[in-house]
Amino acid sequence: MTLPLIPPMLATPGTLPPAGQDARWAYETKQDGQRVVAYLAGDGSVVLRARSGDVITGAYPELLRLGGALGGTAAVLDGEVLALDAHGRADFQALQSRMGLADTPRRAARRAAGAPVHLALFDVMHLAGRPLLALPYVHRRAILQDLGLDSEYWSTPAALVGHGTEALRATREHGLEGLVCKRLDSVYEPGVRSRSWIKIRNMRGEDVIVGGWLPGRGRLSGLPGAVLVGQRTPAGLLRHVGAVGTGWSEAEREQLALLLRELATDVCPFTPAPRTAYAHWVLPRLVGEVSYSTRTRAGLLRQPSWLRLRQDLSPEESAADLPDPPV
Repeated sequence: MTLPLIPPMLATPGTLPPAGQDARWAYETKQDGQRVVAYLAGDGSVVLRARSGDVITGAYPELLRLGGALGGTAAVLDGEVLALDAHGRADFQALQSRMGLADTPRRAARRAAGAPVHLALFDVMHLAGRPLLALPYVHRRAILQDLGLDSEYWSTPAALVGHGTEALRATREHGLEGLVCKRLDSVYEPGVRSRSWIKIRNMRGEDVIVGGWLPGRGRLSGLPGAVLVGQRTPAGLLRHVGAVGTGWSEAEREQLALLLRELATDVCPFTPAPRTAYAHWVLPRLVGEVSYSTRTRAGLLRQPSWLRLRQDLSPEESAADLPDPPV
């Protein structure tokens, strides 16, 4: 059967629906993985396409058996490829070692044998020759659940109807990436970033010490494009924890540029020095507050964004409660 190509529907960043509308929404755990659309032709084959439309089937050979999971029934399924840690939580850093292996099947097979991925399915857009795009989410979800797609390598995680506040709190308590809110009556809009799906990312906040900056490009020429930040270890060393390039207004970026020039030095303040080209070092005297999603295994902040300059704190004061970043 020839299946239609269906770009995945996208969620819009936002907040929980109003309490009075809570019962009209379903809540799914936001997974930190690689979005895929799975095409099952009904002949035992499966094709996995990334959000870009690229075929990435070869990167995940352990998912090839999904092609026969529905027998001769053809289907188009929406989901997320995950690398799970020992606690069953998505580990995007671990997944990165698998992404990009679509054209190297031997390497992909070796990685799959040692650290298999898992496909979390959350929607069905086409089934047995019938398009389901115009059906409400709640009906598509019921159809997906009835398919019984649960195994060692794929599953259909439950969605919670109502109780959004409790669902969001649970994701935070368990250290999960966030929540996706979906209107029960929403149709599937291919390739559209829709307000019918709302994503909420759990962001954390911490104080950091600025130790350098990277030059901006284009309209940011002459200004810092990003600042290099670190945190103190109990031994007093400043360990690099990432580069922050978003979160400033134009005026705030210009103010920061002046402060950084006054603190210029030729000595890198980080131990060990980060492998960063074109870095300008500064004396570690500026403290900032940043938000971020998670940390990598090396202790780097993922998706950091600048919140504010903490002129009320000295580097010594800010270091008192900072964690010792993993090395």
